[in-house]
Amino acid sequence: MLKTIALGAAGLLAVALVVVLIIAANKPDTFRVQRSATIKATPEKIFPLINDMHANLDWSPYEKKDPVMKRAHGGPQSGKGAFYEWDGNKEVGSGRITITESMSPSKVVMALDMTRPFECHNIIEYTLVPHGDGTLVTWAMLGPAPYIGKVIQVFFDTDKMVGRDFEVGLASLKVIAER
Repeated sequence: MLKTIALGAAGLLAVALVVVLIIAANKPDTFRVQRSATIKATPEKIFPLINDMHANLDWSPYEKKDPVMKRAHGGPQSGKGAFYEWDGNKEVGSGRITITESMSPSKVVMALDMTRPFECHNIIEYTLVPHGDGTLVTWAMLGPAPYIGKVIQVFFDTDKMVGRDFEVGLASLKVIAER
């Protein structure tokens, strides 16, 4: 009787695993997470807060998740080639972010290379578009979705998790830019 129950449970587990793998296989090969906020400031006022990796420390939501993480800046003060490296707790991991494009005052593109908690190579884009008496700022992350990432997406909503951080960061950027 116990043997039958054990075999039945093992069979259900195998079916569940196959279902998860099939669902993961049908997920897209790329992902995009983005959030936007309207900030009552000109693109010219907001742009330096994004384009200068030192200024990011004041509004990035990840800085608050690990105030004692190790940080290093390199390259120029701002613009193309400026980079920021960090090594922190499990919430922020470790990696490097480098500005690859800087088009004042409308767009900043960065290469995000994470090494921990898992390796990934994504693109971060900030776009600034005049909107009424302010600026529509969009923060996006996009990149490939490897199979293991697709399996993780079956259980965790990446858009909600990362999107929440983007919302917090944009709200902090708004406070600073509207001063």
